[in-house]
Amino acid sequence: METQKNNDLFFTCSLIEYIARKTKNTKREVVDRLGKESIKKIYELAEVYHSENIEKVSDEFIESAKINEGDYDMISVCEYRVPSFWELGRIYQRLIVMVDSNEENYIDTLIDVLSSWIIEKIDNYNSSMYYESPQYLYACYKEGEVL
Repeated sequence: METQKNNDLFFTCSLIEYIARKTKNTKREVVDRLGKESIKKIYELAEVYHSENIEKVSDEFIESAKINEGDYDMISVCEYRVPSFWELGRIYQRLIVMVDSNEENYIDTLIDVLSSWIIEKIDNYNSSMYYESPQYLYACYKEGEVL
């Protein structure tokens, strides 16, 4: 069953994905620029932000965190269907909860997971990593390598 906290985590992950795509930065770069306090704010106000236009919400955080345009663009090199930022937000949310299901640790775990090596593997939409089961992604994350 989806808790409100898990849904807030899903929105937070999706917004970070949206910002990363919009600014052509890695999730690690976006997480670093936003910082823990801004990520915590997104998470705590996710229900409110979710009802607003995501373009507007992302612009506010891009501006406040001074996130500049990067050159990380996995979408233009994708030969297949590009997953939506909502789809990736769900993948990240599930992985974070599998890594640490304690809701009190969600922000720290989000920062760790979205800054980890596995996100670059998931971002390669020409590979099968994005389509793998949550259990497989978790096992890879825990082992520190693709199994």
